[in-house]
Amino acid sequence: MTNKQDSNRIVIFDTTLRDGEQSPGASMNLDEKMRIAQVLEAMGVDIIEAGFPIASEGDFEAVNEIAKVVKNSTVCGLARATRGDIERCAEAVKPAVRSRIHTFISTSPLHMEYKLQMAPEAVFEKVIESVTLARNFTDDVEWSAEDGSRTEHDFLCRCVEAAIDAGARTINIPDTVGYALPFEFAALIEMLFNRVPNIDKAIISVHCHNDLGLAVANSLAAVQAGARQIECTINGLGERAGNAAMEEIVMAMKTRQDSMAYVTGIDSSHIIKASKLVSTVTGFTVQPNKAIVGANAFAHESGIHQDGMLKHAGTYEIMTPESVGLSTSKLVLGKHSGSHAFSEKLNDLGYDLGDNAIKDAFKRFKDLADVKKEVFDEDIIALVDDEVVATNDNIKLLSMEIKCGTVHRPPKAEVELEVDGVAKSCARTGDGPVDAAFNCIKELFPHEARLQLYQVHAVTEGTDAQAKVTVRLEEGGKTVNGQSADTDTMVASVKAYINALNKLLVKREKTAPSALSA
Repeated sequence: MTNKQDSNRIVIFDTTLRDGEQSPGASMNLDEKMRIAQVLEAMGVDIIEAGFPIASEGDFEAVNEIAKVVKNSTVCGLARATRGDIERCAEAVKPAVRSRIHTFISTSPLHMEYKLQMAPEAVFEKVIESVTLARNFTDDVEWSAEDGSRTEHDFLCRCVEAAIDAGARTINIPDTVGYALPFEFAALIEMLFNRVPNIDKAIISVHCHNDLGLAVANSLAAVQAGARQIECTINGLGERAGNAAMEEIVMAMKTRQDSMAYVTGIDSSHIIKASKLVSTVTGFTVQPNKAIVGANAFAHESGIHQDGMLKHAGTYEIMTPESVGLSTSKLVLGKHSGSHAFSEKLNDLGYDLGDNAIKDAFKRFKDLADVKKEVFDEDIIALVDDEVVATNDNIKLLSMEIKCGTVHRPPKAEVELEVDGVAKSCARTGDGPVDAAFNCIKELFPHEARLQLYQVHAVTEGTDAQAKVTVRLEEGGKTVNGQSADTDTMVASVKAYINALNKLLVKREKTAPSALSA
């Protein structure tokens, strides 16, 4: 930040794989995390916070594998202010071309007294101790003051100064509970620049939660006050109301250069692809009116709006659909389309698949085209994404048959699953066809998970549309979302339930270390 030519360069720190995964219901396996990390790297993210290595063996493995593969982005791991956390984190990020250790501790009176049960001086010593230890493993250390927006200014200044003296190159000020207002948060950042004598030796970062719907506004206000790193997630994913949405931050600065002359390294044409992948992997459907990436973000139904758009797009569009990677092509392929046209369409939609994956996807496309007269972009996206979420599953659907209607009372389901490589089958009845099918799954794979949500959406219009089903399961306070799409709603339902169970297996191994949030 001290380099004048970089004074307006904003560092994008993406924590979708760490803070985003803490969102209730979100859980990702190794393959899914790798896919997201590669998309983040391709779009130009500066720092990828890949996980919390101490949380589980799975988290450690994910950070470690991402560190081996990612070359252009810095790979970061989170650690509490303890030796065990920091050493585990250092081991996880060690293979990375560029690695970062992100360590944190709470600094607000409320957190210190009730969460940490530590006196302020003990916390202050932990700041110095943790940053010093982390610097033994890498020269890129970030320190965060958890609940920074509610921390007493004198104590926050002392901690920031000490962390920088101990070797932290980035200082993060989180609005952990989404409490701050934009003018307050900007004033907090300005205060640090005015009062911390060595502030010029570090980049100031912000990490804003969205509890009051102000995460993006607070982040941008902090940038105008001097912050040069923003911590954010794709789709605003995160615990409670989520985090600052990366796509909104990037496009706000790109669109309003007249007032915010800042630049990032993000290729915004990758935004839609990243959004769809994260939505598919986590099972969190993006609301239609979500800024930038919602289905209605570039839709114009009002007659007045349509009239203006026909005359000049700028009347109601402040950015182009193409600028965020939204394809303008709608009607695409049919049953007579060849593999070359299908491969080209996949490229247009932002998919980079290997030859074998393209062959498998093309076979599923031809099967779909046999039951749908017209196959739209949304159908192909659902088809390919459905395969993404099914990778490396412990539980797989082999076959199913449902008997229901006015003749078959009660409805009966016959389901065959492969569980850890072993085929199992059963037949059960239920209150309805979905209940009967789910009862079969419970018998074949016994579990205590409770169904919290069952939701069906049509991927496109028409009676032959694919159904996208979302299933949410809860077990022992942990929730997961499963998704699947198929022209047969019952097949989609069973696959979504199985997808949720596979995610639950990943979630089961995760622990929740105290002071998790940062």
